[in-house]
Amino acid sequence: MGLNRPITIGRIDYANAWPLFHELEERMAANSHEVISRVPSELNRMLQVGELDVSAISSFSYGQNANDYVLLPQLSVGSIGKVKSILLFMKEPIELKRPRKIAVTTTSATSIHLLKIIMAMHFECNPEYVRAEPALDKMLETSDAALIIGDPAIQASWRNHGLHVIDLGQLWNEWTGLGMTYAVVAARKEIAAAAPDALQTVYKSLIASKQYNTAHLSPLIENACSQIGGEPTYWQKYFQSLQYDFGSKLQEGLKLYFDYSKQLNLLSNDVELTFFEDQSAQ
Repeated sequence: MGLNRPITIGRIDYANAWPLFHELEERMAANSHEVISRVPSELNRMLQVGELDVSAISSFSYGQNANDYVLLPQLSVGSIGKVKSILLFMKEPIELKRPRKIAVTTTSATSIHLLKIIMAMHFECNPEYVRAEPALDKMLETSDAALIIGDPAIQASWRNHGLHVIDLGQLWNEWTGLGMTYAVVAARKEIAAAAPDALQTVYKSLIASKQYNTAHLSPLIENACSQIGGEPTYWQKYFQSLQYDFGSKLQEGLKLYFDYSKQLNLLSNDVELTFFEDQSAQ
């Protein structure tokens, strides 16, 4: 049992995941791990093909591959209400005119399918979706609306562009009464079986990072101001508004999201939430 190499860990390269990963490596033994930072779509692919052992991934990617993965408990990126970094920018208010064509980010799966669910089931419309790099002005040259996520969405929200903006986290919460989970932390089942101790070490380190970072936001706020921009007060509220514990309201919201995805044929399978067992809790 065990691995004869460092365990590989995928880290989402967006500010919204910093509370899970900031100084994670300092909490783990040297040479025991390798942390790889990528956008969610790339992490989704790498975990799926076995280039990573454990990773933060898009929730939708977990739904696609749930039979191959186990979830790490109490770890997620979600919101109950505004998320502030999954935003639909529209030329006209949706109450007046439904969009016919929406440019969508290439960097995540969860948000694109959340948008498709909201458009089909809440607004009862079926626009054309076109993939595009997350550059707001270019996206809107040929589309009625643009979906951007992560740090580019935050930066775009600060601009005085005169567009109508829908926060998908807020709309989902108002519509369903539930939270929304955008990213989870999952491990390949064969790693959980072959190297449970190594995975347990990663899990305990992630929990420790989350607990410390959510209680000590100052370094994250400073990083955000220097790397992305904005004011400290914005980032304080931003990090405090996000949910990292994968609590019951977030799990129920994710189950509903998967149910709606199946109804709309975005997913072909039912999805069960299967968790890695925390050995220290035995």
